[in-house]
Amino acid sequence: MATLEFTRRYAMAHRLLATKSAKCAIPHGHNEFVTVRLEPEQRFHFSDTNSVAPFEAVKKRWHQWIDEHVDHALHLGEADPLIGYFRDNERERLSQIMTFQGDPTTEALAACFWLKLSAFIADDKLPFVLRQVRIEETPTNTVIIDHQNFDPRTCGLRAGAWPWRADVSINDF
Repeated sequence: MATLEFTRRYAMAHRLLATKSAKCAIPHGHNEFVTVRLEPEQRFHFSDTNSVAPFEAVKKRWHQWIDEHVDHALHLGEADPLIGYFRDNERERLSQIMTFQGDPTTEALAACFWLKLSAFIADDKLPFVLRQVRIEETPTNTVIIDHQNFDPRTCGLRAGAWPWRADVSINDF
């Protein structure tokens, strides 16, 4: 069957502390586009439907997750002191904060998107393999993770370090 590719736009904010960039240490935002490429498990063959699954069935859960958990979220490293500020002063906003192991860079976000979408594909038993996650951070900066440069088994993500909302534990998902 044919390779599928689809894109979703979202707004987000983050700050990077470990990189020692004065510019990126200030919370700032981006309007980003994430494009994913799914390769079917079978080659294209004419049939009644001429597709493995309709676009809607393949992208619905992914787009819903981006809209509900990533769009307009603040991405922070798990050790960022801003998390303490929100816990103490604006607890109601904790659901809009995603925490990351280390700096919440676009590279880290792409890797986490890979892991999340792969889990959706497996859970929904979709006949596809994720081949690429592409995030356009700005019109001039893009990060691409694909099956040749990313291995979920050796990526170094600690157990329990998946980016989650700061107001819940990993066990709540």
